Amino acid sequence: MEYVLQTEGLSKRYGRVNVVDSVSMHVKRGSIYGFIGKNGAGKTTFMRMIAGQAAPSGGSMRLFESEDLERQRVRIGTLIENTGAFGGMTARENLEILRRSFGIPEKRRVEEMLTLTGLADTGRKKVRNFSMGMKQRLGIAISLLRNPDFLILDEPANGLDPAGIREIRELLLKLNREKQITILVSSHILEELSRIASHYGIIRDGRLIEEFDAGELETRCRRCLRLVVDRPDEAAVILEQTLQIRNYDVPGPDTLRVFERLEDPSQINMALMEKGIRLKESYLSGQDLEGYFMELVGKKD
Repeated sequence: MEYVLQTEGLSKRYGRVNVVDSVSMHVKRGSIYGFIGKNGAGKTTFMRMIAGQAAPSGGSMRLFESEDLERQRVRIGTLIENTGAFGGMTARENLEILRRSFGIPEKRRVEEMLTLTGLADTGRKKVRNFSMGMKQRLGIAISLLRNPDFLILDEPANGLDPAGIREIRELLLKLNREKQITILVSSHILEELSRIASHYGIIRDGRLIEEFDAGELETRCRRCLRLVVDRPDEAAVILEQTLQIRNYDVPGPDTLRVFERLEDPSQINMALMEKGIRLKESYLSGQDLEGYFMELVGKKD
C-alpha cells in the first residue's frame, strides 16, 4: 500500500516545550485521514511542518514514498490557519494572480476551480464581503489550483453554519472520490468528520496516541460490556463455559468486551466474582466518534 505521507518521530520544540512530540503518522493514498485533537494539541504545527511552513526539531518524513520533500511538496495543496486571499479582490482575481505566480499556463484553471468549489457566480463580489463558508471554499480553491494529489486542510469547517458544513463535506467527498485526492483534514466537529473519514489519528499533548481506520472505529464504538479484570484468560473461560457467551473479544492485556446478554450485566459480574476474578471495572460502553475521542483524551499515560 503506497503512503502519501509517512512520518517517523517527527517533533517540534519551541523553547523547552515539545509542541509536537515524536509523531509517527501514516496516510494511505486515496484516504481521507481525520486528524483529531483538542485546541493546542499540536495539529496545526504538525501540518505546517508537512507543508514546509515550519522546520522540524527532530524526526523524519517521506512524501509519496520519497525523501525529496521539496520536489514532492509541489503535489500538495494546503489550507492552514487562513486562506491568504486578498479581501479587496474578487475570488476570480485572487485565483488569477496565484495562477500567474505559480506559473500555471492554463487560464481555464481559474474557472475550473471556481466551478468546482461553487464560486463561479460570485461575480464582482469582494472576498471581504464573503460569508465564512465562501471564504473557506475559496481557500480550498486556492489549495487546488496546482492540481495537487494531496490536500492538507486545517479546520476547513470552522465557524460555518450547518449548510456551510454540508457544502464542505460534499466538496471533500467529491475531491476524494472523483479526483482521487488524498486528504488530511483536522476538525473539531467530530460527528461531521465521521461522515467522511476513512482513517483517523488522535493527538494529545503533541503525541499521536491512536491510528485506526473507520472499520476499527465501528468495532471500538460498538455497544458492549467492558470488563477490566486481573486474570483475563480465566475470565474468558468463565464467559464461555459458565455463561455460554461466545460473542466477546480481548482488546487489551486486562480488558474484555462482551457483546451479548447486555440486558443484565450484573449476572456476568457475579459469575466472574464467584469464580475469584477480581473485577476492577465493569461498565456498558458504546458511543460515537466524539464519545470515543473524549474517552481517549481523558486518559493519562
